[in-house]
Amino acid sequence: MPYYISPRFIDKLAVHITKNFLDLPRVRVPLILGIHGRKGEGKTFQCQLVFEKMGIEPVTISGGELESKDAGDPARLLRLRYREASEKIKVQGRMCALFINDLDAGAGRFDAGTQYTVNTQLVNATLMNIADNPTNVQLPGSYDETPLHRIPIIVTGNDFSTLYAPLIRDGRMEKFYWEPNREDRIGIVGGIFKTDQLSVGDIESLVDEFSDQAIDFFSALRSRIYDEQIRDFIHQVGIEKISRRLVNSTEKIPDFPQPNFNLSHLRECGKIMVREQQRIRELRLVEEYNKSRLFGVSQTQRKEPEKFTLNTPNSNYSSPEVTTPNQLRENQLNHSIESSNLSSEVRKEIQKIIQDGLKIGMEYADKRRYKTGSWNSCGKIENEGEKEVISAVENCLAEHENDYVRLIGIDGNIKRRMVEKIIQRPKI
Repeated sequence: MPYYISPRFIDKLAVHITKNFLDLPRVRVPLILGIHGRKGEGKTFQCQLVFEKMGIEPVTISGGELESKDAGDPARLLRLRYREASEKIKVQGRMCALFINDLDAGAGRFDAGTQYTVNTQLVNATLMNIADNPTNVQLPGSYDETPLHRIPIIVTGNDFSTLYAPLIRDGRMEKFYWEPNREDRIGIVGGIFKTDQLSVGDIESLVDEFSDQAIDFFSALRSRIYDEQIRDFIHQVGIEKISRRLVNSTEKIPDFPQPNFNLSHLRECGKIMVREQQRIRELRLVEEYNKSRLFGVSQTQRKEPEKFTLNTPNSNYSSPEVTTPNQLRENQLNHSIESSNLSSEVRKEIQKIIQDGLKIGMEYADKRRYKTGSWNSCGKIENEGEKEVISAVENCLAEHENDYVRLIGIDGNIKRRMVEKIIQRPKI
């Protein structure tokens, strides 16, 4: 195989699969191995390479199969595929595994807008039941006393925190966070361009040039190089005739010569792809289109509190200025914010979020994760008092002074982010 397999990846999978086929005395072996990490880092492809190297033909389920219009169908499918894998061992006489791709996409719950169906509950419950009783997996409405062969389960996903917590506990699922290091990235990218006559130095330069990109970026980059030849082919045939030329045609599909894979050309195409990514992150049109749905009632529709005046028979009487509780709270807020070390812009943003009754959160990201939109939380901030909020914000900024830090305002009623503002950028 020309493709690269990470030693850490193959070690983790091989140990987990082999351990599930051994009878270890007084050792409880987790049945499920959960491989999670950033999007596009090659989790599924690395699994397929390991399966091929170990001579395993897995039974595969996609996360998209874990929902159905009929309640109970996905749970039944899991049991059927598990029993199918067990039967394969008897027939073929070699290892087999159940491979569930993108489990969190089919059985996870991302936010309040994600519907939590009966099938989602049954899928989680079924996986828990199989993990606890791997040799006794029955189909609904029938019972077979013959014990099944234990089948290791491999699942992939991006964020396992969206799954049902008891499913991912230790003892049922062993977790493996996959983030390729520089050596892994050079090896994987070298396998992608194996037949394109790129030197090791070119591969290293390309990886370092786009160090913040996921693995799938380089695969898409190689595919884009062929666009020039395909464009020439379309112009040569004619755009009106391209359909008849490629579909139900007696002529064979043309063979394209080796494209231009020199390093400067790859960098140029890669920068174009990076600019497209950046444009998507900057536009964020969904916020504009869904603003009315997210905010519910607009700011202009909110009613101002009625103001009452003191009426007395004596026209010469002037009422003293009375400080209301809201005004007192606002004065305290202004005093506490002005006494902090934060910039005036950040202070105003915090004041606005608190006055709007939103919950405050903080997130940070280094240069690489910022470009891919992968943020980490600074921890929960309780809006118990303005001083506590300001202190928490200052602590987060101090702990991550070399990272991007953004301030978040969350509406607790609809569980939506109403404010996202970057308040710190790393010094160049």
